[in-house]
Amino acid sequence: MGRSQESFNKKEVRKKKEKRRLEKEKKKQARKDQDKKSGLDDMIAYVDEFGNIVDTPPDPDEKEKIKAKDIEVSVPKQDPSQKADTIRTGKLTYFNGSKGYGFIRDFDTQESIFVHINEFQDDIMEGNKVSYEVEKGQKGPAAVRVKLAN
Repeated sequence: MGRSQESFNKKEVRKKKEKRRLEKEKKKQARKDQDKKSGLDDMIAYVDEFGNIVDTPPDPDEKEKIKAKDIEVSVPKQDPSQKADTIRTGKLTYFNGSKGYGFIRDFDTQESIFVHINEFQDDIMEGNKVSYEVEKGQKGPAAVRVKLAN
């Protein structure tokens, strides 16, 4: 007798729920069937010599022999004989005298390098051509031993 009291809207909702449940069950069964068809071979991928992912295995005849001692794991050490000229030249483009710092524009690299007033060896003003050395500062490269250039 409980069913006779059911309204049209309630019947429609029940039918939709049942329909969704059946569709979900069909999709679940289809996924199960599809998984049975695919195997481990479908999941394997290879990387070619250019770093691209491909689905064909590499040809064993084209393998290149590499000696373990030829592989460099870290950055190679620099030879002291190859060390670049440590004294650089540039122009003092900005200087704040009240705060005691400024920036030098390098002539070669056009890089802006921080300089503090304590590193001045001569009386230098904004716009002067200077020679200096670069060392690692707290926040990046910093100019040290700054003096007027010839």
